[in-house]
Formats: sequence, C-alpha cells, structure tokens
Amino acid sequence: MGMTSRERVMAAFAHEEPDRVPMWCGASPEFWVKARRELNLDDEELRLRFHDDFRRVVAVYAGPSPELASGVSYRTVFGVDRAGMGYGQPLTHPLAEATLDQIHRYPWPNPAWMDVSRIRAEAEAWGGQYAILGGDWSPFWHDAIDLLGMENMYLKMYSETQLVEAVFQHLAGYYHAVSARIFAAASKAIDIFFIGNDLGSMTGPLLSEDMFRHFILPHLKRLVDLGHDHGQKVMMHCCGGYAPLIPSLIEIGLDGLHAVQPCCRGMDLRRLKADYGDKMLFNGGIDSHHVLIDGTPDSVREKTREVVEIMMPGGGYVAGASHDAILEETPVANVLAMFDASLECGAYAANPP
Repeated sequence: MGMTSRERVMAAFAHEEPDRVPMWCGASPEFWVKARRELNLDDEELRLRFHDDFRRVVAVYAGPSPELASGVSYRTVFGVDRAGMGYGQPLTHPLAEATLDQIHRYPWPNPAWMDVSRIRAEAEAWGGQYAILGGDWSPFWHDAIDLLGMENMYLKMYSETQLVEAVFQHLAGYYHAVSARIFAAASKAIDIFFIGNDLGSMTGPLLSEDMFRHFILPHLKRLVDLGHDHGQKVMMHCCGGYAPLIPSLIEIGLDGLHAVQPCCRGMDLRRLKADYGDKMLFNGGIDSHHVLIDGTPDSVREKTREVVEIMMPGGGYVAGASHDAILEETPVANVLAMFDASLECGAYAANPP
C-alpha cells in the first residue's frame, strides 16, 4: 500500500525517497474558480484531481476594521493603503520620512488581532492524511518596502542603518509573535511552517549577500528556529534568481524552498540539485509561463517529465509550478497534464505507490 500524503511529503523533506514525488498545487482564486467550473468539481475534489499532497490552515484577522478612503482597495495590518489589480500597489509609504523615535512609536499591530481559535480543529479535521501547512506568511521584506518605499529603503540601509534595522525588527517581531500563537493553539497538528519573501529578480538577488545577511537573515533565522522548536519543517516561498543566497539559507536551517523558477539567472535545476539537493528541499521548477501558460498538454507533459527526472533522485523534491499561484490565463488542460505526468513518471522504484 502506498504512503499517505503526509508520509510522502515528510519523507521528501527528510531527503528520503517516498513512493512517489509529492505534488503541490498553489493557485490563484481566479484559476481555481475556472478549474472548478470546467471540471465540475468542488474544492476538495479538485485538490484530489490535482493529486495535491498538502492542505493549509490559516489564522483569521479579527482586529479593527478601518474606514477606507475612496480608491483604496484595502489597508494592510501595518497601515499601508493599497489599490489596483490583485494585491495592488501601495498608495502611501507611512514611514518614508520617519525618525527612529517615530518608528518605535508607530502604531504597530497587536498579534492578538489574529484569531487562532479554530486552527487546531481545522488541521486535525484532515485526519493526519495530508501535510499541513500553517503559520503566518510573514512577508516582512515586502512590508518594509511598503512602509519605506523601495528606493528610499535601499538608501537608508546605508545612510540610516539603525532606522531600517528597527523597521525589520518590528515587522518580523510581529510575525514571530503571530506564528507563536498559532503554533501554541495548534499543538502538533501543523507539519510545515510556510513563509514567503520574494528576494530575487529575473537576473539575481534584490540585495547583496552582505546586505541580506545583515538585514534579513537574522529574522529568517528567528522564524526557522520557531518552526523547529515546534517540531515543524520550515519552507519559504521565494521568487526569482536568488541562488547566491541559498548557502546562507542552508546555514540557518531552512528546510525547503518553494516555487523554484528555472527561467531566472542562476536557477538551473541540474546545478541546484547537484549543489544543494541533499540539504534543501526544492518545490516547483515547472515553468509557469513558457510551459504552463504558453504550452500544450503534450509539451507540458514532456517538460514535466524532464524536470521531475532531474529533481526526484534521493527525495528532496515536490513537483509543482514555478509560481506561487497558477494564474487564471493558464489552461486547465495544461495543469492537468503537469500533475498527471508527475504522477506517471514520479514513482520511485524502491517504494512503488
């Protein structure tokens, strides 16, 4: 008999070969609605059709509800007004001209605003069959950009180092506290602490390794340590070409990287597998744009087989798209081809499903 999804995923994280390569389906709400409609399936039936080995539980915001000005789509928990398509763009940068004292006196959110009361029951409802993702997404890098403005933040990293350090300290401290509350409430029902910070562009990291180690890595380590203290693996979503940062992520004990983008500089799959495949789980690698959106079911199956065969030896791989959310313009037939091809070619000879 084959493994459960949870057993399969945890074997991959342990760099052992399970019965087959685990699979991950992250999708935009728009794609999910389209796929449900085209396949005439409900949410759980669709997850099963895509062979998804993961389920996710999240805390619910229960804090103050601010009144929004005209043209504002929503306000982040850190007081940044945003508007536009999807998550939109920040309309203001509230701390762009702040002094260090003003940063410390800023109305930072209360971690108790996140309702964690249903987390454990929701996680346990899956009956131990699936790998459960939990914890706060914790995108403190993006929040700092929203609060300070990106160019302004880069300049202040050099001219007002202590000020930028303080912003990251407050942001990461909030997220650490929220996830600590989630994990305390969930007991041992969560398997993987899943966080996200996009640190790469198409051509390389968004900041130097030295700057990354100074401003970002200590806070990532606090989050990794928090997950490990609760017996969880820790996986981070990160877009772009961030290969030069991977050694430092291994140093702090990060267990997995999500949505590997092979079209970005330095993200060659063979090299990543050879250099880091025994130390880091890689999740993704099947190109969301050139393969899934622009391809055909036949070309998707061919490329999927190529990626899976490169990445699956020795475990440490989860098959999925190279973007955190499959976009609405992606043909459903191509997504089915990706997951079905992963199922067909992802069986391990020593532990057949």
